[in-house]
Amino acid sequence: QVQLVESGGGLVQAGGSLRLSCAASGRTFSGYAMGWFRQAPGKERDFVAAITWNGGLTNYADSVNGRFTISRDNAKNTVYLQMNSLTPEDTAVYYCARYGDIYYNGDPSYWGQGTQVTVSS
Repeated sequence: QVQLVESGGGLVQAGGSLRLSCAASGRTFSGYAMGWFRQAPGKERDFVAAITWNGGLTNYADSVNGRFTISRDNAKNTVYLQMNSLTPEDTAVYYCARYGDIYYNGDPSYWGQGTQVTVSS
């Protein structure tokens, strides 16, 4: 069973930064693409960023491109999301997800429980 546990969320002022982490169980972490999604109150869950199995390719939503950076450490079974220049519009529950392949194709297969990020103005 795959388990994804996010951490690093919290309250930050606009313009500030946060770094989210997602620790994955299992020895096959390095064989799968990983992603981050977010869900704001009253809205659907949206894609934020994704990274291929070896970190060679990344993809970002337009709304975060240039401000957020996704990375991974396969030795630690962990994926990160560095978030800079945060705005109140970034307030959401952030979810870590694991795809079913080495590339971020289709929908993720596994999801974490989410971590709250709140950006105050």
